[in-house]
Amino acid sequence: MTDPLLAIDDLTKRFGGVTASDGIDLAIPAGELHAIIGPNGAGKTTLIGQLTGEIHPDAGRIRFAGDDITALPAYKRSQRGLARSFQITSLFNDFTALDNVALAVQAHSGHSFHFWRDARSDAALRAPARDMLARVGLAAREKVIVSNMSHGEHRQLEIAMALATRPRMLLLDEPMAGMGPEESVRMIALLRELKRELTILLVEHDMDAVFALADRISVLVYGRVIASGGPAAIRADEHVRKAYLGEQDDQAGASGDGHA
Repeated sequence: MTDPLLAIDDLTKRFGGVTASDGIDLAIPAGELHAIIGPNGAGKTTLIGQLTGEIHPDAGRIRFAGDDITALPAYKRSQRGLARSFQITSLFNDFTALDNVALAVQAHSGHSFHFWRDARSDAALRAPARDMLARVGLAAREKVIVSNMSHGEHRQLEIAMALATRPRMLLLDEPMAGMGPEESVRMIALLRELKRELTILLVEHDMDAVFALADRISVLVYGRVIASGGPAAIRADEHVRKAYLGEQDDQAGASGDGHA
């Protein structure tokens, strides 16, 4: 059996008396889109933070492409091909979309953002940046100042910047948060295309998106994985419905949408 691209063994993280990650085990093979779902406070963002190196676990091990990366800093994980969609935490709102992605290309090549003037004129940086914008559907928006772009376009741009690091795996933390119906449809279409080329770990509250995209789903409740399997198995799991999907159904009925 081929080793998984990402393997998480007994990952544990406590904040005072709260156990945010409670012995999490996951194995994600190359080419899979694996979704993590769970109620608010389940520990989903803490899990992502440990995978990216922003949070250090108290116990357990993280392996990526066969190597133990548990102690590696975030930038070294990025160099190995593990990228978070919002790894560059803020967009440069006064620059164009193309400028932003060119800066991400430049940063991945090992240069400082202090050389941003070069990034705005260097063809070797701007050509791959255009390719990334095209991949996320923003080719026609390359000259638009970021502050004039929509929320959904910002999310697409953040993914383009993550793609500029040439990742093997994308970690997406609620990419559809705050989007309207049309923007969500575009994001689902984008992720469906990206899953043809990349392994993806998706944390998302939008159940329509999760069940449309995921090859497998793991359900996190109080920091513990209570179920993991294909979409049909997760829908049918009585414990999952009681712990989470029932809550989703109730909220959908009350609000008219599928968000938690």
